[in-house]
Formats: sequence, C-alpha cells, structure tokens
Amino acid sequence: MKKNLTLILFLSLTFILQSCGGFKAKRVSGDEADEAAMEITDKWVTRDTELVTKDVLRQITKHRGFQRYLGKLGREPKLFICDVQNRTSEAYFPIEDLNDEMLNEFSSSGEYILIDAAAREKLLQEITYQNDGMVDPSQVTAVGRQAGADLMIFGAVRMKPRTRGGKTIKQYSVNIRMTDIGRGIEVLRTRAKINKYSKQSGAGW
Repeated sequence: MKKNLTLILFLSLTFILQSCGGFKAKRVSGDEADEAAMEITDKWVTRDTELVTKDVLRQITKHRGFQRYLGKLGREPKLFICDVQNRTSEAYFPIEDLNDEMLNEFSSSGEYILIDAAAREKLLQEITYQNDGMVDPSQVTAVGRQAGADLMIFGAVRMKPRTRGGKTIKQYSVNIRMTDIGRGIEVLRTRAKINKYSKQSGAGW
C-alpha cells in the first residue's frame, strides 16, 4: 500500500513538472507574429496598425491632388493631426496605438512639420468639443489657425463584420481626410483596409 502511494505521488509530481515545463517563447519577426496572432484571434493586432499606417502614407505620397497642393505651397506643410476616432463596435480597439503610429510615420517621413505635442494635446480637447456638434463647423478652422498649422488631419476606423455558417469576415477601414485650414477645403481623402477571416469549428475556435 505504501509503495502504491509513493508511486502515485511520484507520477503526480512528474506530471506537474512536465506541465509547468511545457511553455516556450521566442522572438519572431513582425510577419511571423502576425501569422501566429491569426491562429489566436481575429481582432486588430499590432501588425495591422503598422501595415495600415504605412498604406496611408503611401496613398498620401501618391495622391496627385495633394502633390499639386504641395507644389503651390512651396515648402514643408505644417501639420496638425487630430486623434483618429474608433467607430467600430470593439470597445478595446487599440486606437491609441494607431494614433501613436500615425504620428511616428508622419514624423519619420521628414516631409511635414508637426505641431508640437504640448499644443496638440491642448487643442485636441477644443477640436473634439467643436466636432461634437456644439459649434458651427465654419468656426472649427480657427483652432487650426491658432496652432499655426496649414493642414489638419481627421480620421476614423470603422468595421463591418459579416458572419455565416461559423465563418466570419471583419472588414476594417481606416478613413483619413486632410483639410486646408486657411481655405477650409478638403485636400485629400484616403482609405486603408484590413480584412480578417476566421472560421469556428464545432469544438470552438
């Protein structure tokens, strides 16, 4: 009886140690991390943020109307980037990461003069208030002029989920528009898309 108890305890301890030792981790590239993430979740991940911000900058660079605008301006434009808004049904969408990445991409391009962070935070509160419908839209441009900016960027993320037979596709779109503050006219509009496909098995995800 004592031998049997000892054997059971030994086997139990062995099983526990093996279970604890089963975790492995390693550093991977962005593409590898993206592939692994898609095996775990169909939600927006860091790689999506990186891809979509690069796509936005690429579209802006190739936008013919905007290039004509820059030609007439004759210098680096001073840019004020308002926070991109989360218009999806996902309360935990990483919108702050997207806004930070957007600022980083515009800054690293070296083609824009960004309004300093202190002024940006202070003015964002006023712009948010004005764009909530509490102020005449014609007065919104005054905030941009106070910031000394030539251009102001607004944006929103939207998502349309479609589900059928356990299969789901989420169509994310990041919509950006750029406005000339002095004239109050739209200079460009871009849309970057990310599609997420998932399939639910009978036993779960």
